[in-house]
Amino acid sequence: MQKKLIALAVAGLASTGAFAQSNVTVYGVADATFDVVRASKEGNGNDLGNTTRVSTNSSYIGFKGAEALGNGLTAVFQLESGVGFDNNGSFGATRDSFVGVASGFGTVVLGKLTGPTRALGGAIDVNSGATGIGSNGGLIGKLGNNLVSNGTLGGTANYGSALANTSAASPVASTCARSTICVSLFDDRWTNAIAYVSPTFAGLSATFAYVANESKNFDGGVKSNITGFDSGLKYANGPIMAAVTYNAVTLGNKAVNGNSTDVSNFRVGGTYDFGMASIRALFDRTRADHYDIAASGLGGTFTQNVFGLGGTFNVTPAGKLLAQAYFARDLKVNGSGAKDTGAKLFEVGYEHSLSKRTILKAVYAHLNNDNKAAYDFGINAVGVASAGGAATTATGATLQGIQLGLRHSF
Repeated sequence: MQKKLIALAVAGLASTGAFAQSNVTVYGVADATFDVVRASKEGNGNDLGNTTRVSTNSSYIGFKGAEALGNGLTAVFQLESGVGFDNNGSFGATRDSFVGVASGFGTVVLGKLTGPTRALGGAIDVNSGATGIGSNGGLIGKLGNNLVSNGTLGGTANYGSALANTSAASPVASTCARSTICVSLFDDRWTNAIAYVSPTFAGLSATFAYVANESKNFDGGVKSNITGFDSGLKYANGPIMAAVTYNAVTLGNKAVNGNSTDVSNFRVGGTYDFGMASIRALFDRTRADHYDIAASGLGGTFTQNVFGLGGTFNVTPAGKLLAQAYFARDLKVNGSGAKDTGAKLFEVGYEHSLSKRTILKAVYAHLNNDNKAAYDFGINAVGVASAGGAATTATGATLQGIQLGLRHSF
């Protein structure tokens, strides 16, 4: 299933007609693959040779339900947690978890939510569940890999300092630990959020989410004031799906400490399903405006465009080929191009349905960084900057990987 804003809406934008259930439903996905991955850069001396691992590719378990309240109102809830087979951890609301109310006028939910920007990226991705090393989360929204969430979104992550030290001559990027999620902050879930999902009219629906600034600190503490909004408009009718989203976030408080980073992401994309085949396309533009009054000369305006094209083809009633290619253009700093800061991501794969709920899959992914870029896979990172447990020169690395495994939905 695709990433979602709430359980009732595929890709985060849908009608409220799915609220017929009256009991709690247990659901989830168990997805595991055997991976062979490597990172290399000729002459670097820090290559990571072939490495094997077992990855659990965004596996999760959840509970959802609804209760009719009368007068056309329905109470809805969902609690969803990620599950890692190969590490210890406790159950928690690590994924989309919320409570809300639905009516003929739409749905309002509060909690930890997938916004329409993240949902659109997942809907365009060719992989079941939009997961795995070939997922488009490896490139989209990362702004030269400076806006990687690393699971810290909503805390005091200092994205501003990464940007302040970024220049056309010497880009500095975020890093991701091995086998972790390494997507942009726009492709993470929003904590402390409230969202409205409209009903669907002739295939058209809208979503608006607001992220509360609960992380704001007192003046004497580490300055943080993360807040923002995420909006989207989607059309889905027959074989056509098209959507446009805009997400704007403030990561600091300029009025208090002279530092602020305002980031935004604009996406437009769509899919067309021919029955035996589908095509998908996405345009992604990310911008950051960083201000540092205390340290003159730092900061500025940073932009980057990413283009993606993908497709699937049913070679048998139970099997389909999939492929996609994404291209991150060079980062621009104050309007000037930062040469060799882009990257390319290619993926080819095959999925074979053993049943309606069980899929065998095989994927090959190739991520090629330019000489000054340090992108990593969005799901199950290789950890190019932490190979061997120590920081290494990550820029310019080429990442490759093969995944063979099984995905079961329940």
